[in-house]
Amino acid sequence: MVFKHLNIHSFPNLKATTTTEGRRYQVNGAFYPSVTTVIGHSKKKSIMEWRNKVGEEEANKISKRASTRGNKCHKLCELYLSNESISQYKDDALSMGLFYQIKPYLDSINNIHALEAPLSSKLLKMAGRVDCIAEYKSELAIIDFKTSTKSKREEWIHDYFAQETAYAIMFQELTGLIPKKLVTIIACETGVPQVFEIYDKSTYARKLKEYIDAYRSAYGDW
Repeated sequence: MVFKHLNIHSFPNLKATTTTEGRRYQVNGAFYPSVTTVIGHSKKKSIMEWRNKVGEEEANKISKRASTRGNKCHKLCELYLSNESISQYKDDALSMGLFYQIKPYLDSINNIHALEAPLSSKLLKMAGRVDCIAEYKSELAIIDFKTSTKSKREEWIHDYFAQETAYAIMFQELTGLIPKKLVTIIACETGVPQVFEIYDKSTYARKLKEYIDAYRSAYGDW
């Protein structure tokens, strides 16, 4: 399959820096926190509780494995959607297994507006990099690629949808185009992939505001 890239948008040039308050992007002289930093702030307590429960050594091991797994799967998706070869990963059984698990869903993507693209918003005062913005089953969507050890319930991943809503707002602000839905594609080590398609973004816009307010309460305005 050959994917069509529209190449009709000009995306901002973002320079990232890491601070004590998380990752920030320089945008026209301002420093905007990343979407993942803002949302991740509200998860700090539960993450610390988990790390204390399993121990630092085991937590570091699990986190590193999850990060490596996610980065490789993301790269495979990016290469495939860019119509490039994925042969460099042919000996990586786990990564290739996860990729081929979700490949049928990737084949529902076309007319790609953005792939691993930088976005920012004056309204939200945030920035970040979106996995993919394209038509999914012929509807314009914010598309996020995830990996997981086990299956997720929808109520467990509201933070995913809030993140995607932020990118939808940023993309609309940049282009005037309104994504119709949010699509989360999850490759699971259980062997059963998951796809969530969310049409009602208003619920997660409110959730996003809660994350922003919590971050602002901790670090002040920016």
